[in-house]
Order: sequence, then structure tokens, then C-alpha cells
Amino acid sequence: MQKLNVAVLGATGAVGQRFIQLLENHPWFQVAEVVGSSRSASREYGEAVNWVLDGSPPNSATNLTVKALEDDLDSPLVFSALPKEAAETREIELAAQGHIVCTNASTNRMVEDFPLLLPEVNADHVRLVDVQREKRGWTTGAVIANSNCTAMPVVMALAPLRQFGIKKILVVSAQAISGAGYPGVASLDILDNIVPYVSGDEQKLETETLRMLGTLHNDRVEWLPSILSASCNRVPVVDGHLVNVSIELDEKPTLEEILETWSSFRGMDPVPHLPSAPEPPLHYLPQADRPQSRRDRNTGNGMATSIGRLRECPILGYKFVALSHNTIRGAAGGSILNAELLAISGYLGSFQPNHESIVAHA
Repeated sequence: MQKLNVAVLGATGAVGQRFIQLLENHPWFQVAEVVGSSRSASREYGEAVNWVLDGSPPNSATNLTVKALEDDLDSPLVFSALPKEAAETREIELAAQGHIVCTNASTNRMVEDFPLLLPEVNADHVRLVDVQREKRGWTTGAVIANSNCTAMPVVMALAPLRQFGIKKILVVSAQAISGAGYPGVASLDILDNIVPYVSGDEQKLETETLRMLGTLHNDRVEWLPSILSASCNRVPVVDGHLVNVSIELDEKPTLEEILETWSSFRGMDPVPHLPSAPEPPLHYLPQADRPQSRRDRNTGNGMATSIGRLRECPILGYKFVALSHNTIRGAAGGSILNAELLAISGYLGSFQPNHESIVAHA
């Protein structure tokens, strides 16, 4: 199968590097264009990038010439790791020009006709692409967002529990420093310290979570009718966002019923068969002290959510811990999975993955 050319915006930054890393040897997509800042433009990627991930930049990307943000792109699919300010206008411009933009930036997540996708949870929200195209006069372009990296493990853990009626949610996070980008948090602020504030994340958790868990009706998403309160903290861990979650449910399932609901959760077809989809998407760890960031963040190649410590809560009813890799599933990997869903759903124009590649993953 001929692979689809893709471009990566913000390719020299930490999340952009994660895109480059995860797309190496992808069965459907290949990086053909990299876009960086004005100081990186016109240089070879291998020379321009300060590689901060383990290992070295993939050979397939090192000789690509970095384009400037305003340059025209040829690739039909664009992955955006742009900062909020740059993403706000450029992503819309590219979609208007006919590109599919899968963005990790926060700026366009809550636009009503833009899908905020977490495929195992709300794959049907992809139909908002049709809504935005009709509303904006776009023929082939679209903007599709993935969630805040801390909301992701919350939503993944709660999605199977919607059947019990989720009334109230209390979240307290312990967020890795890589969530602040590179170089992240100053060492004198984070070493021997916990910072009880992450700018903007509490509001994102309290809104994005309910939107992703909501129901698509015609041309809009009806948010999950629940109350959510979040407190966000930065902790001295490199990767892996951990959340403590307490919930009140309409029904009163046993702890065993909740465990079985998590164990059997796969998401709707065709999501479980996509190349980047973890199997299973949720891992429950029975040990009393798990999940842990260092030991469990790479579960399912960094795409799965680890859950543990399910127990009764004397205030709300139930409580547990969830963990995910914030720069893989919570950022670049989430956008790539979104693009795979778009491909299999027919939103990438004439590009259609062959049957053999889907069956091989399944």
C-alpha cells in the first residue's frame, strides 16, 4: 500500500519530535514535510532539531528541509504540535486550503463543530467533520482535536462507566513536567517540590471531559450531564500524568461489576483494529501501590490507560487512580490514532487503508 504523505507543524518542539518518532515505520503514513520556527526554516531537520527524546531522530526525517509556518504544504494530512497562539489561525487556514489538520493544540478543542476525539470513547463524533465542512464551505479540509493530556486518562476510565449514570466527578492530578513542554519547569521550581497549579488545566478538565463523554445529536454534542471539579498539580516526574478520581453514580454497581466493565471495554468498531489502538485500552493493576508513573506509563506502547486502587469512597461512592503517558497517548499518539480513524472512515479523500493492514493489526 502506498503511504499517505503527512506534514508535522512544530516539528522541532518536544511534541513535534514525538510525532516524528511515532510516525517512523507507520503502516499508513509517512512524514514528508516538517515545519518549524523562523530560526529553523531552510535548515535540514537533523541539524535544526535539539532532540530531547531517547535515541536519535529517525533517519527518514533528518534530511528533510524545515519549512516556515507560512509556507505552502503539499501533504493532505497535517499533524499540529503548534503552540496555542500560532495554532489559532494557521490551523484554520490550512483546513480552508483543503488539508486535514489533526491538532494537539488547545486553541480549537472547544469549537462546537470541531470533533474533540478520543476514538475508543466517542468515535461517532467524527461526523462533526461533515458539519464543519458544510458550515464553513470546506470541501476536503477539516480540523480535528485531541484532548488535554490530563483529561485523557479521566475520560478513558469513565467512558465504560457511563452505563451506570455518572453524577459527580472529583479529580486531583499529579502531572509530569513534560506536560509543560521543553525545557518544562525550571529545576529550582520542581526539584524537591510539588506545584499546586497548572495554568489552564483545571478549566480544561472540567469542560473537555464532559464534552468528550457527551452524545452526538445531529450537528452538536450534548455534554455529559455531570458535575466535575478538578485540582491540578505539577510533580517531579518526567512523563506520565496520574489522576485520583472519585465518582458518584446513579446506580450502585459492585466493585467487581466495575472491574468487569473496565476489562471488557474496547470501544466501537473499527477503533480496536486501528494500527495505534492499544489492546486492551484499559489495564487494571491489582497491586495496592499501582499504577506508578515510571513503571506503567509505557503500557500498550504508551497508548493504554492503567487503572488501580478501585475502592469505596465514603463521600461520593467510588474512587480509583488512572495513569497515561502524556506525550504519547495524551498528545502525539492521540492525534495519530485520530487520523487513523479518519482514514478508515473515508475522510482522507481517495486514501483508503487496505484490508490486509487492518486485519494484520486485529
